[in-house]
Amino acid sequence: MRFIMFTVLIDMIAIGLIIPVLPGLVGSLTSDPQDQALWFGVVTFTFSMANFIASPILGALSDACGRRPVLLIGFTGLMLSFWTTAIASSIAMLIAIRVVAGGMQANISVANAYVADITLPEERASRFGMLGAMFGVGFILGPVIGGLLGSINLRLPFAAAGGLAMLNLLYGIFVLPESLPTERRRSFSWSAANPFGALRRLTDLKGVAPLAVVVSCCGLAQYVLYTCWVLYNNFKFGWGPRENGWSLAAVGVVSAIVQGVLLGRILKVVSVKRLAVWGLLSSTLAYALWGAATQGWMMYAVIAANLLGNTVSSTIQSIISGAADSKTQGQTLGAIGGLNNLMAVIAPGIGAPLLTLVSRLPKGDWRIGAPFYCCALLQGIALALTIAHFRRERGVSARIAART
Repeated sequence: MRFIMFTVLIDMIAIGLIIPVLPGLVGSLTSDPQDQALWFGVVTFTFSMANFIASPILGALSDACGRRPVLLIGFTGLMLSFWTTAIASSIAMLIAIRVVAGGMQANISVANAYVADITLPEERASRFGMLGAMFGVGFILGPVIGGLLGSINLRLPFAAAGGLAMLNLLYGIFVLPESLPTERRRSFSWSAANPFGALRRLTDLKGVAPLAVVVSCCGLAQYVLYTCWVLYNNFKFGWGPRENGWSLAAVGVVSAIVQGVLLGRILKVVSVKRLAVWGLLSSTLAYALWGAATQGWMMYAVIAANLLGNTVSSTIQSIISGAADSKTQGQTLGAIGGLNNLMAVIAPGIGAPLLTLVSRLPKGDWRIGAPFYCCALLQGIALALTIAHFRRERGVSARIAART
């Protein structure tokens, strides 16, 4: 576990480095805020589309060949994409780089499959939380460093991120062990690697189909937030790379504390299902409050209050993972990754147009929060579906118990 946690930590620091500055890099290649919002949406869309297509392929490959070689492919892709992004001189070049990067990088779903390989089903929620804590720590360090480097030069964080990705590649080659023994591997199948086929099989897993819709709603809300966070704060509060870097670091601090310290303790007294419901309620309120914020400090207040919102991914994912057998963890978690990537494809088509519409409003105008109000609606739908699904499950269990 410590090997994969360290791998994910370095990976997320590298990714976190570029978040505060990528919109600014797009802006340096465009002429005005409307163009910046539009082309940032296109850049995000192309990466996500490539990742959506490639994620189940790499997940199925990891079931056939092992997790380690697929992770190494991802590290290589990240390294090359960061370094070439640092020298991008046009929007077309930047889009082409992001397509290649998205096609090669599926580290998150394969890392989750790695954890599932080495963890008992009843411990997966806690272990996924530990992995989530590494994402949080990466988002503490990465955006702050990226914001500081970006205030010197917009391209400097990309060069630094490439160096970290190279470190991860070397660590993977010389240190990271394989988690999937030969006897638990399965032959590669293009039908299993088809992104839409993988999503269809996900809905067949022991009655968890409604949770696939929940994953979709939560993923779409999360990726709309990722698409809009930096530009939203710029339009509403006048924040630059440094301020956005610190705000993302605050998100990382809360995520690391909740998933790395609190989640295991909470699960000792609260069931995974109940915690999933509470987390969805908390995040629904958080999205609405972010949209309504009128001053920058309010964003931090909501980040600090939204503790349980950071448990949603781990709890829902552990329930779905528990419905899959040991030979299909890569395919299943790759399908979850693919589903999230599909939402990442759709998100720029929602977030970018909304940002474009509000880009000319005066700073502080409540209507600039339109993307976050949309996120709150999506999260509210996920909450309603989750409650209905768990109630239906209890009803089925009660009927079965009555018959026996």
